[in-house]
Amino acid sequence: MYASYVFSPAGRPWAAVHGSTDRFAVHRIYCVGRNYAAHVQEMGGDPQRDPPLFFSKPADAVVANGGDVPYPPRTADLHHEVELVVAIGRGGARIAAVDALSHVYGYAVGNDLTRRDLQADARKRGLPWDSAKGFDHSAPLAAIHTVEQVGHPTDARIWLKVNEQIRQDSNLSQMIWSVPEIIAELSSLYTLQPGDLIFTGTPDGIGPLVAGDTVTAGIYGLDTLQHRVVAGRE
Repeated sequence: MYASYVFSPAGRPWAAVHGSTDRFAVHRIYCVGRNYAAHVQEMGGDPQRDPPLFFSKPADAVVANGGDVPYPPRTADLHHEVELVVAIGRGGARIAAVDALSHVYGYAVGNDLTRRDLQADARKRGLPWDSAKGFDHSAPLAAIHTVEQVGHPTDARIWLKVNEQIRQDSNLSQMIWSVPEIIAELSSLYTLQPGDLIFTGTPDGIGPLVAGDTVTAGIYGLDTLQHRVVAGRE
């Protein structure tokens, strides 16, 4: 018997690939919290090398480079967080750190947008971060560069400007957990799939955004990310 959908399913979220018309179909978005010591300190934490903190965003939170981000509802404190994003090309579970880079398709610049007031309230009450992190349009993303194009960035400037004023300025070498270590730990919790994206954490310098702001963010060797924040629905 032929089964039909109750309603037409939405199209698969995707990300652009640098220098290609190919599209990277997004499966899941995983994020790492507290992965730069200076950022941990600015958030009032102790930058010990504890196991990575993971949370997630919906796949359709991706915003293409150059797009608009509506200011989200239920917040008065939207923050930017520039991050190196790892695109997984080969899945697996319990991946050893020494093998982890063979699972990487490429890298991109992303912005882990955060409703900071909701996050602060959740932290205070010991609640999950879903509403603070996993909202609509919360994952602006530049085009993915393949490993063949850029290798595996480990020592590169990572920065973010708001309206041409520098806010975040650090280096990937300052990450507490490396990309292979992140993949190994994450794959012990979930079976990674081709199409997964991993936001690897942000350096210090996070700050608020308002409607009308233009955000520009980059990592040396990768496409620069730019997006505007526009007024959301009342």
